[in-house]
Amino acid sequence: MGYRVGVDIGGSFTDFAVFDEATQRLESLKVFSRPDEPGAEVLQGIRLIGERYGIAPEEISYFTHGTTVGVNTVIQRKGLRLALFTTEHFRDVLELARLKIPNMYSLLSKRPQPLITRDRVFGIAERLAADGSVEQPIDPTSVEAALEGARASGAEGIVIAFLHAYRNPAHELAAKAVVEKLAPELPVFCSSQTWPIIREYERTITTVIGGYVQPRVAHYLTSLQAALRQVGIAADPRLTKSNGGVMTAEQGKSDCVQMILSGTASGVIGASYIAQACGIPRCMSLDIGGTSADMALILDGQPQYGVGERIGDFHIFIPSVAVSSIGEGGGSIAWVDPLGVLKVGPESAGSRPGPACYGRGGTRATITDAFVACGLIGFSALGYASVTVDRDRARAAVGELGEKLGRSVEQTAEAIIRIAVSGMYADVSALVSRFGIDPREFACLAFGGAGPMLGCFLARSLGMREVVVPPTPGVLSALGGLIADIKNDFIATLYLDLDAAAAETVRDSFAGLEARAVAWLRHDQGYDGAYGLTYSAELRYRGQSFEVDTPLDAATVTAADAAGIAEAFHRAHERVYGHADRGARLQLIAIRLVISGATAKPALPRQLREPGPAREAGRATVWIDGASRSAALFHRPDLRAGQSFRGPAIVTQDDCTTILPPGFCAEVDEFTNLRIVPEAAG
Repeated sequence: MGYRVGVDIGGSFTDFAVFDEATQRLESLKVFSRPDEPGAEVLQGIRLIGERYGIAPEEISYFTHGTTVGVNTVIQRKGLRLALFTTEHFRDVLELARLKIPNMYSLLSKRPQPLITRDRVFGIAERLAADGSVEQPIDPTSVEAALEGARASGAEGIVIAFLHAYRNPAHELAAKAVVEKLAPELPVFCSSQTWPIIREYERTITTVIGGYVQPRVAHYLTSLQAALRQVGIAADPRLTKSNGGVMTAEQGKSDCVQMILSGTASGVIGASYIAQACGIPRCMSLDIGGTSADMALILDGQPQYGVGERIGDFHIFIPSVAVSSIGEGGGSIAWVDPLGVLKVGPESAGSRPGPACYGRGGTRATITDAFVACGLIGFSALGYASVTVDRDRARAAVGELGEKLGRSVEQTAEAIIRIAVSGMYADVSALVSRFGIDPREFACLAFGGAGPMLGCFLARSLGMREVVVPPTPGVLSALGGLIADIKNDFIATLYLDLDAAAAETVRDSFAGLEARAVAWLRHDQGYDGAYGLTYSAELRYRGQSFEVDTPLDAATVTAADAAGIAEAFHRAHERVYGHADRGARLQLIAIRLVISGATAKPALPRQLREPGPAREAGRATVWIDGASRSAALFHRPDLRAGQSFRGPAIVTQDDCTTILPPGFCAEVDEFTNLRIVPEAAG
């Protein structure tokens, strides 16, 4: 028996969840992140855990870590300067992408600038056929010439993504060998080793993003490991992954693409745990930290998975918890463009200097400053007493923008809030359209340092039926990492027509993936418990352009049952599109195997209900919904199950502030969650 610690490091704060395996008690903590000295925040947090809860570092038996370093690097475009080597005559792969514009309803909509501009893309003389056979052998001199051009352009790393490399990696590996021989100081990232999927753009952009974030992620994880050793934690750290599982930190250094949504996936796993325990069948998680806002759908307590998740301006095509991330967090900076238009983000103040109200050197107005300027935040210290809110600084920063716009401080602050909410609204609209759901049937589970602050405003815009704020919303992502299972995905691209012979190939290929998966779990992760295997295949009707991920049962796979595989696809196609053609020929593009090993899960404590009005801790004059109003103040630890109150109201606690606009009422449930509904519904 010992203590299990989950840590989630965001752009502004680092969150800790501590689980006592003997007593089943959960504790939490929040400290400032230290991007200037990665790992320092962990040292401080471990020290404070010892001071507050009497836990020695050597008593920590399990340590998990989720981070938004990867996604923040992409959103803020602060990654590695890369060059891209492609098959000759295919230099425009990133420029062309999928020929889609971000907003199909705007003629002025522009696609984002690629992470690798065309002057750093070089064609290599080589060519593979679609079946992986060699049409043109690779020319090493063209690789040498490309390397010389990449160096001249200031490239700090090389991405290699050749046509049909998912079938045959030989040319990519040969080019990599040339680069490693002539420029050993440059890291090289091959698409066939990163995630060998069939489509050229998807495989290339996934590899580019993995390479783009690698130095910052690797540096961060190395610093984390050193920090843990320094304080005496013997447990080998594990890292949360985009697919909602965990892996070793060593694997995370080289396989960065698998943890690009590390922090966001942890939050969804934590939210799923709360939704399942509380019996919330349809839920949208809203995780807002200092840098980004992340949204995901949870159905019957289970997160939704997929590929092609958006990270800032781009999509990444690895299996992951279906999360949409945008550059609007509590620390997102508001600014006025040359045309006099007020905008918010994607630049963030981070933890240093942070929002102006933190008093740490920040002078530019952020979303958090806007709430402070409206009088909605500042009634207690934030981040477990790590921040004392300076309202005068916040008003000064917002007032600077107000002068440019010809508006008062309060009007400008509320405009900042509305712009932030409208950006989230647009992103949620795309998410719900993708899954074909009605947001009015869903609850919004708001967490993160800024989620409860903005949750009711977004839910009101979407017409959602309820907002749920868990007991410690500011550290829910840390809890998610703590309870995540050890998990990994394995893929093989087959590209064949589905018949009896193909079914045998599928069975044999799954056997190969299973051997790799078990070796990964036993040897790489050191897990010796029971494990689960999940089988799926990407199939389509012959002539279709895209596949449907189709779950398969183990018996169908083992029996090489082509008819069973086909019927599974027909049912999946019918669920997605409303129809199936059982007489059509099928193509099987790829197979995927997921292996998972369970970890311990704490039980959520319950309270007996004590119905009645909640006791106010005071009153405050605030600016909300275009007017000055009197709002009730509540202290979260004082609220008991069964108690209720109405907005406008402000609920303060160590890790965040919850805002109830007028027209909302809240009740505390048996798990001490705040269940907030529009008054008409309440």
